Amino acid sequence: MATEVNKEVVAAVPAQSWLMPVLLTWVAPGAGYFLLKTPARGAIMGAMSILMFLLGLLMRGAFFEPQTGDLLTTVIYCGGWISNLATGSLYFVAKGLGYNAPDLAGHVTDYGTKFLVGAGLINILAMVDVYEIAKRKKS
Repeated sequence: MATEVNKEVVAAVPAQSWLMPVLLTWVAPGAGYFLLKTPARGAIMGAMSILMFLLGLLMRGAFFEPQTGDLLTTVIYCGGWISNLATGSLYFVAKGLGYNAPDLAGHVTDYGTKFLVGAGLINILAMVDVYEIAKRKKS
């Protein structure tokens, strides 16, 4: 005896509905949430990303540049660079204003570098969250 399976047909959400909020979140951390009418999330995610970025700069953390070599070097440097780029306008403004970390060894600059990468990872998380909200996968 065959059983019927109810299949939910979900209409594809056009790219126009999610592309702008995701790009806006990349350019200005947290801004895409405001476009999707979830300002509390936008304020929290934007503030976290911006705060971590500013703390990383204050600790004189370094930006990653893409570098290849062995597998671990490639993953660390290219991944760090992608994470730095994920902070969007924060990264481009800092680079444009000539920010360059001193070549110093020390735990404070190491933590600063990790904070700069963490700010990008938080913004990537925000972009994924905005995408899911725009695609109506979550509220």
